[in-house]
Amino acid sequence: MQIAVAGNPNTGKTTLFNRLTGLHVKVGNYAGVTVDRTDGTLDLPGLGTIGVYDLPGTYSLSARSEEEQIAISALAGVPPYAAPDVVLLVVDGTQLARNLYLALQVIELDLPVVLAVNMVDALEARGERLDLEAMERELGVPVVGISASRGLGLERLKAVLADVVNAPERGRPGWRWKPQEASLLEHIAAIAAVIPSTWTPGGPASPRRSDAFALWALLSIEEDDELKGIPESLRQVVRERHQLARAEDCDIHDQVIAGRFGWIDARSGTFLLDAAGDAHKTKRLTERIDALLLHPVLGFTIFLVAMGVVFQSLFSWADPLIGIIESGVGWLSAGIEGVLPANLFRDFLTQGLLAGVGSVVVFLPQILLLFLFLGIMEDTGYMARVAFLMDRVMKSLGLHGRAFVPMLTSFACAIPAVMATRTMERRRDRFLTMMVVPLMTCAARLPVYTLVIGALFPPTTVLGFLPVQGLLMIGMYLFSTIVALVCAAVLGRTLLKGPTVPLILELPPYRAPHWGTVMRSMWRKGHVFLSEAGRVILVCTIALWLLLSFPNRSDDPSVRLHESYAGQVGRTIEPTIAPLGFDWKIGVGLIGAFAAREVFVSTMGVVYGIGDEVDEESITLREKIRNETHADGRPVYTPLVGLSLLVFFALACQCMSTLAAVRRETATWRWPVFLFVYMTGLAWLASFTIYQGGLLLGFA
Repeated sequence: MQIAVAGNPNTGKTTLFNRLTGLHVKVGNYAGVTVDRTDGTLDLPGLGTIGVYDLPGTYSLSARSEEEQIAISALAGVPPYAAPDVVLLVVDGTQLARNLYLALQVIELDLPVVLAVNMVDALEARGERLDLEAMERELGVPVVGISASRGLGLERLKAVLADVVNAPERGRPGWRWKPQEASLLEHIAAIAAVIPSTWTPGGPASPRRSDAFALWALLSIEEDDELKGIPESLRQVVRERHQLARAEDCDIHDQVIAGRFGWIDARSGTFLLDAAGDAHKTKRLTERIDALLLHPVLGFTIFLVAMGVVFQSLFSWADPLIGIIESGVGWLSAGIEGVLPANLFRDFLTQGLLAGVGSVVVFLPQILLLFLFLGIMEDTGYMARVAFLMDRVMKSLGLHGRAFVPMLTSFACAIPAVMATRTMERRRDRFLTMMVVPLMTCAARLPVYTLVIGALFPPTTVLGFLPVQGLLMIGMYLFSTIVALVCAAVLGRTLLKGPTVPLILELPPYRAPHWGTVMRSMWRKGHVFLSEAGRVILVCTIALWLLLSFPNRSDDPSVRLHESYAGQVGRTIEPTIAPLGFDWKIGVGLIGAFAAREVFVSTMGVVYGIGDEVDEESITLREKIRNETHADGRPVYTPLVGLSLLVFFALACQCMSTLAAVRRETATWRWPVFLFVYMTGLAWLASFTIYQGGLLLGFA
């Protein structure tokens, strides 16, 4: 036995799921995609324990992307999914008309349905209530009023679910709305005839489901959709039907949407009882807030302040926890060094295994904070306003409005930014955003910028008051942002070409966040990072330790590095990076930085025999860099070399953690490899242009 929990976003669906399952859940992925699937168990009267799973939130069963297709496939039992025994459909009682649109579509699928009307307490607070008996008569399915956040009505809901499991016909009333236009009925019949039999178990005995799938195909299958598993025969018939509709000047979408909402509008007004002025006051309050938050100037200002808080939190609020983690890893390393004799095994534990674990866990505070803030913004209804506000700017570059939050977040760290792309529905929009967020200047680049700028650019001023070093730092942020936007525009018109899809979303009423749901989502996503991306990061860190440590195990760190595999690779790639002004020692630093960009600083400390306990503020390392010369006496590092190095670090994908996160989100190595190749190639070309162009202009 399986119960599927479905509903619109922001209806309290996940809160109800957690209430029913008592948090006895497990999280995985739907087959073939990275969309989360949450499964649990539920005890029903007289039936015992049965399975329950939470479907992705959706406003309708129409779909254009593979991820959106999951909702209807998992709901209706399209292979490889099995149809649920009962659909528990959660609707928001304060937004009833909009929610009933999905309810009509689910009922059309001829599945047993139980309707849970959530937030009845919010209606009571403003002097209103719903006539649940009238709703049950009109919809033909059992209707139960609940408050998921307060746990009201859950026992009644369980009893009704048990009744429908025992008597499924009680929740299968048949279509409530029927298309009237003869041409539309003809289109539906033609497409229903070619619907795969595996989609409609029972074949001719399930005409309701065949018609429902025909209507879904008519509204969803387009030339530019991202749907998978659609037979070519079905696509061909849909194309023919669209051509006929255009020839008849018939808008199928308008007919279907108008038909469903016509049925809803004729009835939904009778469901609301005791309507008084409170409803209008609530509406006016929401409109007054939106007049401020959606204002072209004030709205942007408020949003930038809000994002500034998030941005600052990822920089500074996470620092104490990051420091505790780093101290803990250091304490464990010191403890191991105090117990074990100096040998290869001890070095592996401290420099390989523990360093690898530390490089994974150190990102966790930032990721948890990010998803805490995103959860709050989503639960309060503000995230929908952000997407609406930014869509005009982002779509001019081929990006979705929701891409702005991941791009801003990537100033702190690209890993949580990549994970934040999950808020976008379309696969193309998510992938395009993932391909450009690593170009933004993350916190890990700052130690490199600080070291290079402090060592090679004197603390002079421009125009007598503008500091050169500060201008360079600001310039690197602006440079990375401009390049990211240009790359988004190019990729969005070439490799990830796709139509500009209008941003259609609901602006839900403002609500206080449900903290239990927000916190559980935050911890769940943190666990996903540690278990998925963390494994790849750990393996790569250990591999880099092996490259930096073997084959020569000399006690002199600089000798060991020179003779190591990494040193050999550095000398091998020197002809490739020499046109950028880099020598083999910088090449070794670039290899070490692949574990994490900031590792470049400690790697350079080892290269110059200072040791790895240095940071970007180390005077000794800065002096070594300034004084380093070639065999002919020429300085290795000049301001031109420094600028070339800054540009290379701004653009190159020197972060295996980011690649691991992209691998996790795309479920393939193809996109991480493309990301690494195009960013590194872009970095090489930009650095080459800076260095060789500077030489041609006579700069040292």
